[in-house]
Parts: sequence; structure tokens; C-alpha cells
Amino acid sequence: MWKDTLLQVLIAFLPVFMFMVWYSRFERGRHSHIFLCIVCGLSMILSIQFSTITERGIFLDFGHIPIIIGSLYGGIPAASILLVLYGSLKIVQISHQWEYMLFTLYLFVFVPLLFSRISVFGQSVRLGAKLKIVAVLCSVLTAFLVFTNLIYSFEMSFAEFLRDTLCLLIDGALFLIVTLLSVHLIEMAYERIELQYQLRDVSKKYRHEMRRLQQFIDNTPLMVIFSDNKGRITHINEMALKFLQPLGRQNVLNMDFSLLMQKMDLQFETNPIQRVIQGEERLTEILKIHGRTYYTIICPIKDISAEVTEGVLFIGHDISELQSLKDEVGKMERLSLVGQMAASITHEIRNPMAVIRGFVQLLNERSPQDQQSYFRIVLDELDRTNAIINDFLSLAQNRIVPKEPSDLHEIINKLIPLMWADANMRGQSIDLRLCNHMDLLEMNRKEIKQLILNLARNGMEAMNDKGVLRIETINFEDTVQLRVIDNGIGIPQDKLVNLFEPFYTTKMNGTGLGLPLCLSIVERHNGKIQVESTVGTGTTFIVSFCKPGRNCW
Repeated sequence: MWKDTLLQVLIAFLPVFMFMVWYSRFERGRHSHIFLCIVCGLSMILSIQFSTITERGIFLDFGHIPIIIGSLYGGIPAASILLVLYGSLKIVQISHQWEYMLFTLYLFVFVPLLFSRISVFGQSVRLGAKLKIVAVLCSVLTAFLVFTNLIYSFEMSFAEFLRDTLCLLIDGALFLIVTLLSVHLIEMAYERIELQYQLRDVSKKYRHEMRRLQQFIDNTPLMVIFSDNKGRITHINEMALKFLQPLGRQNVLNMDFSLLMQKMDLQFETNPIQRVIQGEERLTEILKIHGRTYYTIICPIKDISAEVTEGVLFIGHDISELQSLKDEVGKMERLSLVGQMAASITHEIRNPMAVIRGFVQLLNERSPQDQQSYFRIVLDELDRTNAIINDFLSLAQNRIVPKEPSDLHEIINKLIPLMWADANMRGQSIDLRLCNHMDLLEMNRKEIKQLILNLARNGMEAMNDKGVLRIETINFEDTVQLRVIDNGIGIPQDKLVNLFEPFYTTKMNGTGLGLPLCLSIVERHNGKIQVESTVGTGTTFIVSFCKPGRNCW
């Protein structure tokens, strides 16, 4: 009998063992309830087939265990199929009418208890509730077996009744243990698969975040370079690779950072990577890379738990536009200073100068003929000083000047005789190339005349005799260009940046106020001025005016 009981235990464990093998991969989780229904049905058939019959004709089998397991984890459909199958097999074994009644009563008690707590697929029931269901069902089954044995007790002695009852109780306890252990093993399988699901989700999120971070690093307008704690490059983004053409990413990876510095022309005093690896927390420096200004940061990458430097991060931010804006602000501050100076000294200087000039003229008229040349020099220098003061005042003026529709060609044609006279005195000539049609522009004629004369005289002063000054106009769709071109000595490229700063001049006797004055006039007319120059060839000043009603800049 004990051998038969052991066989029943092994058969009862069959669904659990098969389920653990089949459920080793989480892709099969969607069909777990179907698989459990099938293997529990098979186990139930085998359990009834190899059931044990007591001397009183009571069938002892563990076929209820597959029903309970299949119902808890297969849901209502599985429970219904297994109960129908169990009833069909069990009815065959019934031989007395009262046994039909007892079996029917058993189903009326067992089935509601089983169906009252299971879910659609059994997964929403908590483990504690499942164990309570198992304990109640096992208790009910044991009670019915003992009750059945009680019916047969009228035909047996009291000792035989106690012996059979004890055996039934032991089988009931074994039944409970096997069922609880099966539930525990299946729960372990579900927990393992649940962990695999969670691990897969975490891995998926990790890969997703890594891709997002990779895209951010590669597309950010910053140079980003990672290196390990030995100074070898481990990652470099697209912005940094632009400075290493024609080298590709694969050629740069594992390259030593000192070699990378040479190829990118990074001018550090010492190797910053080594300094950070040796313990420095953060290094910042402003560098020139291929003519652009970069603010660079070098900082360590540390393991949070161990506080050990695992590598180094290099970041370069292009601040060329910011530096240019800073220079423009500085230029505006200097212009403001010039305006304040002009406003404070103009009245203080002009009045005594007018008095001095009057007395010099009076002395000149009363002086001998041979001394009048000296007074003329004094008068010329006083006039030159007055002109400088006027330039100061013009440069400082930020007021809104009155403008009216004007023809640029008409202004130029009125100035041509004056420019020709100046050119003839220098032995030079003027080449005038005006476009066929010129649109009217909103201009202050006085200021535009001063602009053209300043640019023309600058060009003449830059040329020797026989030089040719060319004045051109070009009528574009949205703008009008005025070009003043000379074939003089030209201006070096390093001096072009500071050309419009106050007091900056390339002439021996220049004041550095002419071109800043031109710039202020152009800006008051919503225009732009550019300079193109080649040393030994000449210089071109390009003034662009925006046509009325157009958005040019």
C-alpha cells in the first residue's frame, strides 16, 4: 500500500515538474494555463488509473491534487474541464447507489469552494489566499473519506475502523503536504519568470536610455571626448571628429589623448588628462582651435561606490560668438566713453579756440610778410583741431537723424568734383561705375556725404600717385551696395578685426576716428559695412543699405 501511495505522490508531482521544465523561458508565459490544464489532466488520469483500493472498497488516489493545481493556475476553464474529466472517470468506479449520492454531495461542497476564489488565469490570487483554498479543499476531501469509512464501519470491528481512519488521516495529511509543496514550487517558477520579465524590462529601459544618451552626446553642439584612466580615448562625438578629418571614429578610439592633442592642435601647457587622473578635480581653460574660441572643461569620471577615477571627460564649448558679442559690448562701451568725453570737452575747448583763432588772424594781418607763413600754420592746425572735435561730436551722436527719400547716385555725382580735385592734387584718378537704375533710399544727405568722403579719402591716402579709386553701386533686390575700392598697400588680416574701434588707426598721423564715424553713420541708416583687403593688392569697403519696407538682416 505504501508503494502505491508513493507512486501517487510521484504522479501528483508530475504537473509541477513538467511545468517547471516547460516554463523555463518567459516567452511561454502566455500559454501557461493551457499547459497546466493538459498536464494536470494527464496526471489525474494516471492517478485514478493507479489508485489504491482499501479492503472496504474505498478508492484512494491523489487525483484531486491536479484538479486543485490546474484550477488555481489555469482558471475557471481549466477547472471546469478537469472536474468534468474527473467526474467521468470516477463514476465508472462507483458500484452502489448511495455512493452516487455521496459523490454528488461531495461535488456540491467541493466545487463551490474551488470556484469561489480562483481568477481567470489564477495569477491575480495572492499566495496566502491560494494556501487557504488548498487547506480547505484538502480538509473537505479528508472529511468525506473519513465519512465514507464511517459508513462501512457497521461491517467492521472498532479496531479495524480506527486503523482505516488513521490511514485515511495520514493520506489526507500527505495529500495536504503534496498540494502545498506543489503550490510553492509553481510560485517559485512564476517568481523566477517574473524576475526575468523585470530584468528584461530594466535591460530594455537601460538600452533605450543608452541610445538616447548616445544620440544626445553625438548631436550636442559640444566637443565630447571620453578616455579611460590610462588616457586612451574610449568615445568621441561627431563635433570633435570634425577637427580630426580625415580620421574616422575607429581610427581615433584607443588613441592616446596626448596624440589627439597634437592632431587637434590643442595647446595645453601640460597633459590635462594626466593631471585629472592624478587627482585634480576640474580643469578649465580657453583655447583657440582652428581659429575658433573654445571653453574647455576636463573632469574625472568616478565610480560612485568606490570613489575611484574610472576615466576622464573632456568637453569643449564654442564661445566664438559669445566672445565676439563681448568684444562688441566693449566697443560700445568705448564709444559711449568717447561720447561722454566729447560732450564734456566740446564747449570747454571750442570757445577758447575761437578766441585764439581770432587773435591769430589779427596778428597775421598786422605781421610782416615774412612771418605770415607761421601764422598760417597756426591757423591750419587750429582748423585741424576743430575738425577733430567735430569728428568726436559726430561719433558721439546717437540721436535719430532726419531722413528723406534720396537718390544715392545724385549724392555721389554732387561729390565727384570735390573728390576729383582731391585726387588731382595727389596724382590719382577716379573710376566711377554706377548701376543703371537706383531705388530711392531713406537717407540723411549730410551724413551720407560725410560717409562717402571719409571712405574715398581713406582710399586715396592708402594709394601712391597713379593710383585709381573705383566707386561702384549695385542695386540688389533687397539691398543697395556702395563699394569704394582702392589699389593701395592693403591691410593685414590681423588688423581688420580692430579697424572700426575708436582710436585704432593704421596711419602715422591718423586719429582713429574716421572709420568709427563711418560705422556709426551706417548703423543709423540700418546698414552694414564690411572690409575686404589683400596686402599689396588693395582694400574694398562694402556698404549695404536695406531698401525701405524690406527685412534684410
